[in-house]
Amino acid sequence: MKTSKIIAAAALSLLAAAGAQAETYEGVHAPVSANSRADVRTQAVAAAHSENPYAEGVSSRVAPSLTAAADRGVVRNEAVAAAHSANPYAEGYGQGVTSVLASTVDRATVRAEARAAARGQQLAL
Repeated sequence: MKTSKIIAAAALSLLAAAGAQAETYEGVHAPVSANSRADVRTQAVAAAHSENPYAEGVSSRVAPSLTAAADRGVVRNEAVAAAHSANPYAEGYGQGVTSVLASTVDRATVRAEARAAARGQQLAL
């Protein structure tokens, strides 16, 4: 029993020694910068004096007024035209009345056929 405990302790110490190998840390990025110290310093000063975007309540401030690229009258005319046009999202859009097509059949002939069909008479073709 004693030898088995000694062998187990030796095996555990051997595993611990193998796992305790130290590695050197070289960082995430190489410490090489294209900017000079003066450039980095001016950027740091500008960042320190600018507003903190992560501050609490930063989004609750008044938003700056936006300037539009289009003329006010043009936008109004487009809005009026859109308000008077058909609603493309309405139920049954596109199911409206079909357009009138020009026909080569005489109106009186069509009327006589319609009356005959309404009375259940046989149409003579």
